[in-house]
Amino acid sequence: MKKSELIFTAILVPLDFLMLMLAGVSAYYIRFAEMTAEIRPVIFNLPFEEYFKILLLVSAAWIIIFSLAGLYKITISTKIIDEIYKIILACSTGLVAVIIFMFFQRELFSSRFIILASWILAIIYVVVARVVVRKLQRNFYARGIGTHKVVIIGNTPATERLIQLISTSNKLGLNIVKRYKYVDENVINDLKETAKNRLIDEIIQIDPNLSNNEVLQLLAICDEYHIIFKYAADMLGTKILKTEVHMIAGLPIVEIKNTPLDGWGKINKRIFDIVFSAVFIVLLSPIYLITAILIKFESKGPVIYKNERVSKDGYFNVYKFRSMRNEYCVGNNNPEALSYEQELIARQNTKDGPVYKIGNDPRITKIGRVIRRWSIDELPQFFNVFLGNMSLVGPRPHQPREVDKYNKNHKKVLAIKPGVTGLAQISGRSDLSFDEEVRLDVYYIENWSLLRDVAILVRTPIAVLRQRKVE
Repeated sequence: MKKSELIFTAILVPLDFLMLMLAGVSAYYIRFAEMTAEIRPVIFNLPFEEYFKILLLVSAAWIIIFSLAGLYKITISTKIIDEIYKIILACSTGLVAVIIFMFFQRELFSSRFIILASWILAIIYVVVARVVVRKLQRNFYARGIGTHKVVIIGNTPATERLIQLISTSNKLGLNIVKRYKYVDENVINDLKETAKNRLIDEIIQIDPNLSNNEVLQLLAICDEYHIIFKYAADMLGTKILKTEVHMIAGLPIVEIKNTPLDGWGKINKRIFDIVFSAVFIVLLSPIYLITAILIKFESKGPVIYKNERVSKDGYFNVYKFRSMRNEYCVGNNNPEALSYEQELIARQNTKDGPVYKIGNDPRITKIGRVIRRWSIDELPQFFNVFLGNMSLVGPRPHQPREVDKYNKNHKKVLAIKPGVTGLAQISGRSDLSFDEEVRLDVYYIENWSLLRDVAILVRTPIAVLRQRKVE
């Protein structure tokens, strides 16, 4: 999901709320205007302050109705007439709810004019705002901003129809970068190279004659490089549970959803990360200060150790309290320190697979051993979360030299932002094999929910307390 799509979708909620409030305020002032009062005198008392409080509650309730009506669902293309229909339906449902409420609480509100005017103006204002947002988004698409770079695979009349529609319209936000009429080894290799260079966002398969093996090869590329895979609805005999169907050029196009952590899921998770990382930073500030003083008192060098890690968006520096003597920190571009670490890995590695863990590490300071024992060294990663290159919950990030040793199945953990803690960390800490960690992380990615994130965060301190003493 492109950032621009998320931004435009996220904007709709506060924009709709603003339009609903504006409609209510407009209706109020129209009712109390001199011209309206002359036609129909005001015979009730409704102070604006009291009305405004009611309007806030009603507008918030209408936003919930809008959400239930599907007005915040992210789709490839929704016709404006369909969106207007949903707006009218949602506003009318809200109107009925207000009327029912007023039936039981008549003393709170006594103007049918304001209720009906608010309903009509809400429809008009929300529709106008949606049209403006659509127009703005189309202008971005026309400039190539936020468009999805698409590869089309197929050699059928439906394929030609789809290509023609995408090529002549910027409403879909799609940009065809390549088209293949068939799939062979050369096509697969070319797709891998293109995907590796991040030149495509989606693969749309319209060819019903592809073999299962060819389809699986395309899916493998999409999994490895985190590309959206879509196909014509009648092509795959395999039962796929997490799918979403879009209509393009009269053709049902099915998108395989690798994770619910997309669209609003991604927006909600980011808001959750910002709020709670800020809370944790404030609450843990005394521990930050004490730890920094102890590290500085015991050994020379910086308090914070920056180590390069890999995420779905590339490379970033993860922040940790320094637990080693400064001269042994590999992150300082010290070839001697790296060479010594390689010797230790060869002799004392306790992990299998592409990752390593050095047992009885002689480089760790006394304070470093304590803060590692209680995972205090990882607390600065809440700043990574606040800045946006990590999440509170997710797969643990690894170094580039470790990721280089991943096989194709391992790379699926790079589909989302890495986390400070995760399902693997609360299920066995350092006792799990790397393949077991990957299986747990993939399960988390495919079954994400905010409630699951909360549960993992709550269980993390328990897992830390149960952790074996750092050797």
